[in-house]
Amino acid sequence: MIPQKRLVLSSPLLEIMISRLCQQLIENHQDFSNTVVMGLQPRGIHFAERIVKELREITGQDILLGHLDATFYRDDFRRRESPLVPNKTNVPFLIEGKKVILIDDVLASGRMVRAALDAMTAFGRPKVVELLVLIDRRYNRELPIGPDYVGMKVSTVETQRVQVEWKEQGFDADHIWLVD
Repeated sequence: MIPQKRLVLSSPLLEIMISRLCQQLIENHQDFSNTVVMGLQPRGIHFAERIVKELREITGQDILLGHLDATFYRDDFRRRESPLVPNKTNVPFLIEGKKVILIDDVLASGRMVRAALDAMTAFGRPKVVELLVLIDRRYNRELPIGPDYVGMKVSTVETQRVQVEWKEQGFDADHIWLVD
């Protein structure tokens, strides 16, 4: 059976959503002097880079951005049939006492965010961690984790997944699909 795809969001609405999320971050963090941004590998980094680019343009601040891989911190790491392939972690700063904005493209079960919280401890103990996601898949949470900032909530069933395609990944345009 061929998977069915339904378009959830594309440009220019995606750019509007990113701008709205940036305005919310500016309201809550103001000058970003004690704030860092960490994009969660693999797909959250594209979203994080877009957010930081726009924040830098609006505020004129040099906002610190890191890429965090939590592959080896996942609770299902050794339970898979095929081995997980890690991505590169690039966090060229300490997070000790900082406000951390953790960014991912899709929040589903919450397990990847839990793993990211564990992975962050290698870089210090943050003062506060906030979660920003592009898509919050409601009705799929396995852990009590929720976003502080959300682009869009999408109601899904267990058999569906949300597929985010970024131009930075080689796609012709940005698209968010619901795949059955």
